[in-house]
Amino acid sequence: MWEPEIKVGTTSSTPSHRAPMAPAIPGGRASSSYGLSVTDDKDARIWERIKDHPCFSEQAHHYFARMHVAVAPACNIQCNYCNRKYDCTNESRPGVASVKLTPDQALRKVLAVASKVPELSVIGVAGPGDACYDWRKTVATFEGVAREIPDIKLCISTNGLALPDHVDELADMNIDHVTITINMVDPVVGAKIYPWILHGHRRYTGIEAARILHERQMLGLELLTKRGILTKINSVMIPGVNDTHLVEVNRWIRDRGAFMHNVVPLISKPSHGTYYGLTGQRCPEPFELKALQDCLDGNVKLMRHCQQCRADAIGLLGDDREREFALDQISTKVEFDTSKREAYRKLVQHERGDQLAAKLDANKAVKSLSSSGTLAVAVATKGGGRINEHFGQAREFQVYAVSRKGINLVGHRKVEQYCLGGLGEKATLDHTIVALDGIDILLSSKIGDCPKKRLAETGVRASDAFSYDYIETAIGALYAAEFGGKPAMPTALGPSN
Repeated sequence: MWEPEIKVGTTSSTPSHRAPMAPAIPGGRASSSYGLSVTDDKDARIWERIKDHPCFSEQAHHYFARMHVAVAPACNIQCNYCNRKYDCTNESRPGVASVKLTPDQALRKVLAVASKVPELSVIGVAGPGDACYDWRKTVATFEGVAREIPDIKLCISTNGLALPDHVDELADMNIDHVTITINMVDPVVGAKIYPWILHGHRRYTGIEAARILHERQMLGLELLTKRGILTKINSVMIPGVNDTHLVEVNRWIRDRGAFMHNVVPLISKPSHGTYYGLTGQRCPEPFELKALQDCLDGNVKLMRHCQQCRADAIGLLGDDREREFALDQISTKVEFDTSKREAYRKLVQHERGDQLAAKLDANKAVKSLSSSGTLAVAVATKGGGRINEHFGQAREFQVYAVSRKGINLVGHRKVEQYCLGGLGEKATLDHTIVALDGIDILLSSKIGDCPKKRLAETGVRASDAFSYDYIETAIGALYAAEFGGKPAMPTALGPSN
């Protein structure tokens, strides 16, 4: 059985790589992830705009948190995959929110979170309805936040139907990031996704509704591009409905200046009460999603680290803290302290330089090997670009593909938490094994003998030998051991257990 080789005396603190001047400006057209190099001034300017936004930068999501405020419950379309009335505290899904907030309540909650979560860099309105349709509440919320925390980024997520009416106002409010959900560019396809829309005080259905929505979405995207606002397009992959059609969607948004395309899998269960859930519409398998993403790669920058967040999500992607900030537990008068945020920014600047240097070194080493081998590696991480989460505490694993082309994040696999005091652990592990189909190696900060053995029986080699190492450093060492004949040596000294 394969196991990383660990020799006494070889484990030390991760070396402090001294990156070149301005180490935290990775990016450029030479890298699809804005994570390796800068090729021109345009790339550097874009990096300055996205470097702290966890949804627009894969690297930023290791360090920075977002907060969605559920101030916009009204919506002007019906999607067959959406039911905004559904709520479960354990459910992570767009449109779901436990409590709808007024703008004043949202501001109070933002100040409370910003005081206790120094990683917070973005405030967004993502529902539970539509930010542009429920516009007055969105504006009132942003005006209050901008007044109290002027350096925080503001962003919205919208279906795009009402977007063209508000692009100038978005620009005037210095909103630099907008997400539009675009699932089709053919109204025939759209009629299978959207049963109706509300536009111009009228209700439209069928193909006519889809045609109007499509035209408004394209107009909104074009107007955002003209105003220099970075736009991310979310598309829900619905097998048998729009899965093959999303290639055409990708072409349309590329031609209209979209910055990023994020293809996410349909989430559909009968318990959600959606049309698709109740009619048995299946969700895509992980391999189907990856195949589509790979087909689209190279046209528009792809987002592969999306968590399909709730409308009230708080924290780092994959580590939601919304339940820590119940409105009835927040003081009516919140004192906002900026010192923690300022100290955290300084720490991150240094850490990002180290991580970038480690990432560059690992990719260089992998590319130097004359091997055609590939590995799929799942990683349990809490952020910071390190292997720093216990297998039993993980609710998702980041998935990396490694070959002589380099080490690349290609997606996430969501799982149920394994360690729950012995309750249902066998069934949970069975589900985790299914979720890890196709994975060669799993890395975590700690894993017990029982799950490790079960995973090995299914062909997944699990290890905690690289606890607290940088992810790319560990993966590069494992690839070299697998295909280059070099021993896999950890570099970080994790906390004692």
